[in-house]
Amino acid sequence: MALNESAAAPRALPPGLYGYDDLNEGDFFLTSGVTVTEAHVVGYAGISGDLFDVHMDDAFAREQGFPGRIAHGLLGLALTDGLKTRSPVRLLGIATLSWNWSFRAPIFIGDRIEARFSVQAKRATRRDDRGIVTFEASVLNQRGAVVQEGQTLLMMSRRRSDGAPSA
Repeated sequence: MALNESAAAPRALPPGLYGYDDLNEGDFFLTSGVTVTEAHVVGYAGISGDLFDVHMDDAFAREQGFPGRIAHGLLGLALTDGLKTRSPVRLLGIATLSWNWSFRAPIFIGDRIEARFSVQAKRATRRDDRGIVTFEASVLNQRGAVVQEGQTLLMMSRRRSDGAPSA
């Protein structure tokens, strides 16, 4: 990493297109939100085959101490990835390499979630046209409570010398 990158102050990224070289450690962006619906939960249950009662049966969920059914944790992660990719902050992503994720609190049907992504680290790869960025992510519900959090590694395109994204 160049010295000027480590000295740069964290900044809220405005809408735009960002490659590996455009990001500095500490840079962050907020996504829009999505309201988790019953259709999300039922659809995810059908796709994943996870029909566990706490997601599908209100009475069972209440017996477990919840006010009602809860969304699948992995549904929350999937929605978070979707919020990242449809953000006005467009990342020149090539591939997601990993997620290291914690489920801190339940997400209920009717909750509205949004995410905050911040650049935790960057590293070059053997190829000149790409690099890997580690993002810290926090998922917040409408009350501002962190319901999920973790890190994701994203392989990203670098910009060519003319400023255009690498092919």
